[in-house]
Amino acid sequence: MKKVLIIGAGPAGLTAAYELLKDPKEYEVVVFEESGDFGGISKTVNYKGNRMDMGGHRFFSKVPEVNEWWSSMMPAQGAPARDDLLLERKLPLTEGGPNPEREDVVMLTRHRVSRIFFDDKFYDYPVSLKWETIKNMGFLTTMKVGFSYLHAALFKRPEDNLENFYINRFGRKLYGMFFEYYTENLWGRHPREIDASWGEQRVKGLSILAVLGDIWGKLWKKKDRKVETSLIEQFQYPKLGPGQLWEVTAQKITELGGTIITHAKVVGLHKNAENVITAVTYEKDGQMLGMEGDYVISSMPVKDLVAGLNDVPEEEARIAAGLPYRDYMTLGVLVSKMKLKKQTRMKTVGDIVPDCWVYVQDRRVKMGRFQIYNNWSPYMVQDLEHTVWIGLEYFVNEGDEFWNMTEEAFAKLGVEEMIRIGIISDAEDVLDTHMEKVKKAYPAYFDTYDEIDKLVAYLSDIDNLYCVGRNGQHRYNNIDHSMCTSFEAVRNIRTGRKDKTNVWSVNTEKEYHEEAKG
Repeated sequence: MKKVLIIGAGPAGLTAAYELLKDPKEYEVVVFEESGDFGGISKTVNYKGNRMDMGGHRFFSKVPEVNEWWSSMMPAQGAPARDDLLLERKLPLTEGGPNPEREDVVMLTRHRVSRIFFDDKFYDYPVSLKWETIKNMGFLTTMKVGFSYLHAALFKRPEDNLENFYINRFGRKLYGMFFEYYTENLWGRHPREIDASWGEQRVKGLSILAVLGDIWGKLWKKKDRKVETSLIEQFQYPKLGPGQLWEVTAQKITELGGTIITHAKVVGLHKNAENVITAVTYEKDGQMLGMEGDYVISSMPVKDLVAGLNDVPEEEARIAAGLPYRDYMTLGVLVSKMKLKKQTRMKTVGDIVPDCWVYVQDRRVKMGRFQIYNNWSPYMVQDLEHTVWIGLEYFVNEGDEFWNMTEEAFAKLGVEEMIRIGIISDAEDVLDTHMEKVKKAYPAYFDTYDEIDKLVAYLSDIDNLYCVGRNGQHRYNNIDHSMCTSFEAVRNIRTGRKDKTNVWSVNTEKEYHEEAKG
């Protein structure tokens, strides 16, 4: 029996463990998780019965294998959720599926609403070309946006940075309104300093033309129309937040005979003269322990992985050490009411705005986004009918002035910013707050990132090492893409395939996952 050591109990690590254990007689699987939680950045935090989603996670994929996998873990709802009942709202139900009012292991079907908050007004994200948008912008600005886009379409810029990537797709005016400040706030760098490949992975085919095509398809009821990921209108969501899916997965891994060691930080990987990793060293309860294995699947940050390897060439070590990350802080704020007015026809409990998350494009604040957990799932909020549970998101660097703030100071800042942009009227509306931090939440595309191909080649040559997931590949992947890297890694282990191009190619081609593969 071959022994597989898996580093990290996030989506990629747990997917790999479960896939290997489908044949428990063939592989012994051990998962090391630094924290006590499952799901990585997809974990759910439970604070006094109010649950927080770290970053907001929609469960939507154009990959049938991923959708089937999710359904096998958590079946789709067969009866209305609590807010659907209160609002008498109709949503598609799965015959024979669980009732979320009685059972916890269930996926809900949710409306996707995420908008941009700019100049004290809401704009659709992606920006739609409808009367409300034109009214918010004003006729003159709308004309400027149109002419700016035409100019960008006629005079394409070289896509050697993220700024040019956005301008080519939206025009300079719209880029300046809706992308420039948010992107700089997210990464701490101006878009012209960021590699365009980030946009290729996250935005892909989205542009003004894609928005027009989507509108045209709806108007003419076009069948089999291609829908960009950012334009989807419904998604699946675990009843108790994204972490619930990974908690269920971890339980199944254990039932299948796998071992998960929590509070175990991997600090070393021992490579022999044949370029094969023979063992890992991990720290647990103040002790340094070791474990031998035949394969290693790593979802730990590439920077930390390479730092823990022995005999790394100087050039590759330099590239890995220079890979940048952006860290994440969020403030959960429980309020009695919101000042923001709904101004949409969508029905919501308490008549609150219907958004799952809102992108904040306002230079008066450092807040990057805010989530309204009530709208993700009614079961994320302890008192759905009388309180609103909001998550304020800040993109920071570990050790900076934000990261080092006390919880009291961070709460004061967050509440002040909520008042400044009109989310709430005053501090008296706040009932409670809670702060959370996530290290290395977002792999960044600058500094030594432009040399990463050399590092990938080096890691791929280590015979029994497979790098998977967002941090494992230093790639801003969605959950489904992270899972797909593990599907590919497990296939390679099972078949003995040595070429790892398939593992590293997930979500790199511009057309990858743009359409469902039949």
